[in-house]
Amino acid sequence: MVLKPNQKTAMNEQTQNTTHDSLINLLLADGLENAIPKIAELLMNTAMLLEREHHIGAAPNQRGVEDRNGYANGFKPRGFQTAFGALELSVPQVRQSETPFRTSLLEKGSRSDRALKSAIATMYVQGVSTRRVTAVMEKLCGFKVSSGQVSDLNKQLDEEFEKWRTRPLPEILYMAIDATYYKVRINGIVRDCATLIAIGVRRSDGKRMILGVSTALSEAEVHWCEFLHSLKERGIGIPDFIVSDAHTGLRAGLKATFNASIWQRCQFHLQQNAQNYITKQDLKSKVASDIAVIFNADNQAHAEERLRVFIGTYRESQPKLADWAESNLPEGFAVLSLPEKHRKKMRTSNACETLNSQIKRRTRVVGLFPNEDSLLRLVTAVLIEISDNLGNRQGLPQVHQLTKIKTNQPQN
Repeated sequence: MVLKPNQKTAMNEQTQNTTHDSLINLLLADGLENAIPKIAELLMNTAMLLEREHHIGAAPNQRGVEDRNGYANGFKPRGFQTAFGALELSVPQVRQSETPFRTSLLEKGSRSDRALKSAIATMYVQGVSTRRVTAVMEKLCGFKVSSGQVSDLNKQLDEEFEKWRTRPLPEILYMAIDATYYKVRINGIVRDCATLIAIGVRRSDGKRMILGVSTALSEAEVHWCEFLHSLKERGIGIPDFIVSDAHTGLRAGLKATFNASIWQRCQFHLQQNAQNYITKQDLKSKVASDIAVIFNADNQAHAEERLRVFIGTYRESQPKLADWAESNLPEGFAVLSLPEKHRKKMRTSNACETLNSQIKRRTRVVGLFPNEDSLLRLVTAVLIEISDNLGNRQGLPQVHQLTKIKTNQPQN
């Protein structure tokens, strides 16, 4: 069957609407409506400013406009209930206008709730693409909006996110750091872009908090140094203890920035790495169990003794494994210097791994980011949401259960 042009248009519109609704439902499924109310307020306030500009017929500070319909006259605070909760808005006022100015966004039964969801969902999916957000902002305002106006909105969002990424931090007792990769188009070429993340346990009350995020095209030493140095400058001090994997760039960055902190190599990553040195499939489960026994020692002396037994057990049958274990497993013993009640919480960097999995679950609809800035925007927005939720949780004894190494399910 050959479709007529108007039928094709209708089907395309239906498909686009269905896809858009699906994205909204996906992105709002976990309570996004309560995650970033400041962004919702910013969108509403910006849309009302555009409405006032449209009503007056002149841009802010624009002089010499004939037939203008009044002048901007400040703002009036007003609470407004939306699907995102109660917003504190600044309603624009107009003076010397022939016709009263009333924003349509605050009228009963207005389109603002759905338009807000659409705008924020689009920002999540597209990394605040100017071209795409322009379309949803026009739906929000009810009239044509220029790309320049939306670009200004994007800059405001970037400023809000940058304030969060550079906010002052309290002193940190323990810290976990990690990186994960996303596909980004750079100069027409698809590249892997590293996203560096740090989580800390506050020295004052033992509560967890997300410390910061940064994106870079690699995990080279210079990028880790810049990220870690920024954390120090923002106030975290010198953590007593840091846990991470053993990436060369990360270790070099830690040595240059936090050389006085005790470093713990993630035991989960060590378990994974060990599997690469086992030549017999039927030994993998036993090796994982034996390594877990070493890590569960009461103190470092016991761990070293168990390691000696482990090396002796596998020296002849698995010589590469024995050599690797002798050189690498001791880097997983530093956690034994911590109070016993804190050890299981800090012997891996799985808190960052869990955080990264939450981010990837939210970003998987993107697939390929158009640029590095869009990646940083989206990851920051998700982290702000998660950070708000973390703020209501208990202290160190309830730090995320990072460390349940399953000896009966070794990593292949």
